[in-house]
Amino acid sequence: MGSLSIWHWIIVLLVVMVLFGGRGKISSLMGDFAQGIKAFKKGMSEDEKSADAKTEPVKTIEAGSASKTEAERRAEGARS
Repeated sequence: MGSLSIWHWIIVLLVVMVLFGGRGKISSLMGDFAQGIKAFKKGMSEDEKSADAKTEPVKTIEAGSASKTEAERRAEGARS
């Protein structure tokens, strides 16, 4: 129980070969991860820019210069 058998060593070697073997799999994996983060940040910044462009200025109505609509005149006439 205290020592590792040949099967343990074979499994360890297989895992090491899968992780580190052949054309830098870990480095290509990390490169793909970095590209995904860059694409996410670019998408978030584009969403913020498009949201800022879509906002309309707030419309205000001056109390003294606003003319009454026909519906407002009828409503005032009905109250009297």
